[in-house]
This record gives sequence, structure tokens and C-alpha cells, in this order.
Amino acid sequence: MMPGESPIEMLPQRFDGPPPPWSAPEPGPGMVVSNDDMLARRIILILMTGLLATAASSAVQESLLADGLSLWDAVLLALFFPLFAWIAFGFMNAAIGFVLLMTGGHPGFVPTPRQSEPLEGRTAILMPVHNEDIDAVFERIAWMARAIAAGGVADRFDIFILSDSGEAAEAAEVAAWQRLAPTLDCALYYRRRTVNVGRKPGNVAEWIRRFGGGYRYMLMLDADSLMGGNTIIGMAQVLERRPAVALLQTVPAVINGVTFFQRWMQFASRLYGPISTAGLVWWSGSEATFWGHNAMIRIEAFAASCGLPDLPGRAPFGGVIMSHDMVEAALLRRRGWRVHMLMTEETFEEYPPTLIDAAVRDRRWAQGNIQHLSLLTSSGFHWVSRLQLLMGASAFITSPVWLLMIATSVVQALIGERNIVEAQTSLQVLVVTLLLLFGPKLLSVIWAFSNAERREGFGGRRGIVRSVLIDVPFSMLSAPVIALTQTIDLAGILMGRKSGWAPQNRDAHELSLADVMPRYRWHVGVGVALLLVTPFAPITAAWLTPVTLGLLLSPFLTMLTASEKAGKWAESHGMFVEPGEHVSVLSRPSLPATQV
Repeated sequence: MMPGESPIEMLPQRFDGPPPPWSAPEPGPGMVVSNDDMLARRIILILMTGLLATAASSAVQESLLADGLSLWDAVLLALFFPLFAWIAFGFMNAAIGFVLLMTGGHPGFVPTPRQSEPLEGRTAILMPVHNEDIDAVFERIAWMARAIAAGGVADRFDIFILSDSGEAAEAAEVAAWQRLAPTLDCALYYRRRTVNVGRKPGNVAEWIRRFGGGYRYMLMLDADSLMGGNTIIGMAQVLERRPAVALLQTVPAVINGVTFFQRWMQFASRLYGPISTAGLVWWSGSEATFWGHNAMIRIEAFAASCGLPDLPGRAPFGGVIMSHDMVEAALLRRRGWRVHMLMTEETFEEYPPTLIDAAVRDRRWAQGNIQHLSLLTSSGFHWVSRLQLLMGASAFITSPVWLLMIATSVVQALIGERNIVEAQTSLQVLVVTLLLLFGPKLLSVIWAFSNAERREGFGGRRGIVRSVLIDVPFSMLSAPVIALTQTIDLAGILMGRKSGWAPQNRDAHELSLADVMPRYRWHVGVGVALLLVTPFAPITAAWLTPVTLGLLLSPFLTMLTASEKAGKWAESHGMFVEPGEHVSVLSRPSLPATQV
């Protein structure tokens, strides 16, 4: 089931002490943006973010201080600045990406295969699985193998199914492998570990130590990943032309949405994602991050740089590094290797079918990303790598901060103090906040309208407008639900509750009120508490209406968005349409191009 072993050393790295020496070759002339230009881009982004956050905070401070500074005022201002900076950063990133795409710019590499450049190095395609729908997994593998064979380079690619599934799944996995392997031009291998040391990163590291010496590159996939043959071949050619690049991370689009929630997320990723991605590529440069899948990696660099030790202390903060991917990107950059993000076609993934399933996945990410806080002072990390680790943790920390700010405003209202929503500048700050929050959506709509083919792919002008008009209120209602869920999860993490390693649910399933109420009882309770505040603080309660409604309706919002019938209704009414979705991904001869 496996080829002969080609061992390669992969030693655990240290995060303290002197940083290791650089091992990457220097990039060739003209292959990278100059350090001065990249620094200027980052300074512009940070300065604009800081200016917006400072201006808004100053306006709020001036109004709050009109009746003197209280402890609650100080708490409110301390919470307001980082939250406003967070949304300002997102807006500036999206605005830069919008300008790039509207003016014809395309940051990063375009990995289109060059027929005149045959591949010298061999690539291993790794798909770790853990109790997955094995028929769906092998369907995706078959499609990618045949797409690579159509490019004439099947002999340069071997595919490995690296199973961490339980013993009960082995028979079905082996049978699927036996059926498919003889039909492919690419070699297809399978093995199941009986001891799941280190979860997915341990699975990959074990493969590298045993077989990595036989390959120059590896394409990392998740069980729901799908990539086009031209993209895979083109990425391998980019790594061959650019020996200083160790990792190319693509940005997968969501496909195969069935439930209302999946179709909603699928539409949002395809419409709103490109301008934000373009901005991210523009400023991250060769210090991009790694998301653990749909990425091509130079094995020599990864083996020398990315051996992961267990963190000291007990789980959840100690033990196995859970969100390993971002740490691996930082470790690669520490040794001088370049890590780039691509805007490219034909890279896809699936999305959890319900808000609950998405929250379960977020719980694992939250614990992993919070672990990163202990690595911010690691020796030798590039400052952008530290920023990315901090941003990853902040994505979850902002939820309790946001809820604390709401709670502080409520307390101020109850004790008769002026708060943000009652300040003289509240309307102006609200307008700016809404502009920053919803501005990227508006820019994305303008970008979609600007090209006839792209516009029709999203269902035309009417289809786009209808979809956005559904997306905005649903986003507003779900935001407090997600924030409270993340806050509860963070509290559990701080209390030492570990995340399990259950397989991710990828299949649609209807939810009843009995299914959702145990999970959302706290949400409804907080919503009721906010409702009871109304007679005592009517102005504050009015401002918080979207929050109160979202929490009170959280069980019903989850049930509705989990519905496959609601997803079909949206599709039949021309909502949440995205380019190319009406053709089966696994049967058509070529995947749709992501419109960028």
C-alpha cells in the first residue's frame, strides 16, 4: 500500500534561545517586491488603521468627558479603541484590494502551467483523513488525479491517503483504495496509523520522516479539498522557478453548498472574498501565512524548519500545537524561506452545514489560536509573523471584548451615566462604524457589477442585490450569536476544557428545537436580560435591538439556516448564486475560474 521508504530528518524546533541560521537561498533578481516597497505598504496600512481608530476614539472621548471621567468611561474607551482598530484594519485591507482588482492589478504569482517547462521534482499529494465520508474523499482524489494526468505529468505526482481513522473505518477505506488505485495514472497509496500521535501535524510529520526524501514538494489537502490540475501543476512549476519560496498558500472558494447556511457562506466567500484576499496578498508579501490545506510546500524546507515540539504545561495551553499551520509559516520565514499567498483559480473546499457545526470547528481553532499568544516572543520570528499570530488570536478575543463593551454601556445607562450610544458624537461614530463594517460588502458589489461575465455568474444585478439584502440582516443577527458562542468557548478554554478530536460533520441535517435549545439557552437568557433592561434604559436598549433580536432568535436562526429546504428556496429565487455552481464539480471537464 506504500512505496519504499526514503527517510528525511525532521527535528523538533526550539522557540527560545538563539534563532537558527538561515537556510534558504537568496531569491533571484526581479522575483520579489523590494523590502522598502513592502515596508511602505505595511506602514500605509497600519497608519491608516491607527488614524481611523484614533479619530473615532477621540470623538467618543471628547463627548464622554463632557460630564467628567468615570471608571466606566475609562473602561469603555479602553475597549472601544482595539475594536474600532480591528474593523478599520479590515476595511483598509479590503479597500486596497478593491483598488487593485478594479485597476487590473493581480498581486502575487499566477501559477499557469508552462508547457515548455517540464517538471523535474516529484510532488506528493497528501490527504489526511479522520473518519470521513470515504466515497466523497476518493471521488475528489480521482478527479484531481485525472486532471493532473490530462496535463501530461502524472508520473511527477504520487497521491497518499494518510488515515487517522478508527479501526472500524479501515475496511471501507482499503476497499475504496483497491477499487480506485488501478484506474489512475498517478500512483495512489494508502496507510492507516494505529496510534494517532500529534493529530494531523503528527500524521504529516510521520510521513515526511519516512517518505519525504523521495519527493521535492508536497501538496497539502484536507479531506474536503478540491483543486484543478492546471493550478496544481502551475504551483509546482512556480516552486521550481523560485528556489527561495517554500510555501504557496491558495485561498479556497466554498463549493457544494446545500443548506441555507452553506449557500449563504458560499456566496459570501465568492463575492466578498476576492477584494479582501487581494489586499492581504498585497501587504503580506513573502511573509504570508499558512492555513494547513490547499497549499504547495517545499519538503526540504519544511522538514528542516517545522518540526513541532509539544508546548510546556498542560492542555489546553500546553501539549500538542493545535493550530500548527500559522506556526509552521512563521518557522519557515525564521530560516529565510519565503511564504506567499496566491490568488488563483481552481482551489476549493466545503463549509460546515450549520451554525452549530461551524461553532464546533471554531472551538478547535480558538484553542489553537489562543495557544499562539505564548509564542509571540519566540526567537527569530519576523515581526509580520508575530502580527499574524496575534491577529489569529484576536479574531476570537474580540468577541468577549465586544460583549464587555455592550455590558459596560448597559451598566452606565442603568446608573445614569452617559455612554457611547447617548453621547453627542454617537451618530457620527455609528455612521463611520457602519461604513467600515459594510463598506467591504459595497465595494465587492461594485466589483461584481463592473464585469458582465462576473455579474451574470452571481445571478445578475437583481440576483446580487437580493442576495446582499438577505445577507446583511442575517449577518447582523448572527454576529451576536457567534460572539457569545466564542466567548463561552473561550471561558471553557481558560477553565482548562480541552477540544476533542471528533470528525468534522460535512453533511446536511435538519435541526429541531430540541437539538438547538441546549446549545443556545445562554444566548436566549442574555437576550431576555437585554429585553428587561428596556424600561430602565430605553435609548441604550433601542441601539442594542439587533443584538437583542439576534440572541432571542438564535435557536430559530440556527434551525432556519440549517435547512436544506431553505437552501433550495433561496436557489429557486435566484439568491446566493455563485459562478459555475450549476455544473457538477466532479463531472465537468474543467473547474470554473474564480473571477478575480
